[in-house]
Amino acid sequence: MSRGRLEAFSDGVIAIIITIMVLGLAPPRGAELAALLPLLPIFLSYALSFVFVGIYWNNHHHLLQAAKKVNGQVLWANLHFLFWLSLVPFATAWMGANGLAAWPLALYGVVLLGAGFAYFLLSQALIGLHGKESVLAIAVGDDRKGIISLVAYLVAISLAFFDGRISGVLYILVAVMWLIPDQRIEKRMKE
Repeated sequence: MSRGRLEAFSDGVIAIIITIMVLGLAPPRGAELAALLPLLPIFLSYALSFVFVGIYWNNHHHLLQAAKKVNGQVLWANLHFLFWLSLVPFATAWMGANGLAAWPLALYGVVLLGAGFAYFLLSQALIGLHGKESVLAIAVGDDRKGIISLVAYLVAISLAFFDGRISGVLYILVAVMWLIPDQRIEKRMKE
């Protein structure tokens, strides 16, 4: 399979994930503005998940742009990554319907942790294929942001059972950290 075909398949899956999430947003029963208020937790969980899926789509795009080829290991690592992303709509819906309840909040973190770890495995599979001296390997480097994210997810999962607000703030902080554009790969490709 070519890199382009892998990217197109992944883009399609991610588009479906976003579509499933937005279809989970039901309109309020009333026509007054106040009728939207009970839907606020659902919308906020959707917005956070949309940002996370968008971040992964953006970084996945850059990762594959730096790749020259793919192999079976990369295909399976990518599928593993897409598996975890495909769980985002379910975790989002459960969390949105239950606010800061411990188990939905923790499951949301487990899904984010799984996606983050799977993305790390995908990047390592690509680096293994292209070599430690490749543009991709140099651009990814020690991946501090990725490691910080995984640690934050683990802490947030644990804290969900003590104080859901802190857990939620940690998820938001990880998203904000990734919204600051990660230009490692673009920068190396221009060089």
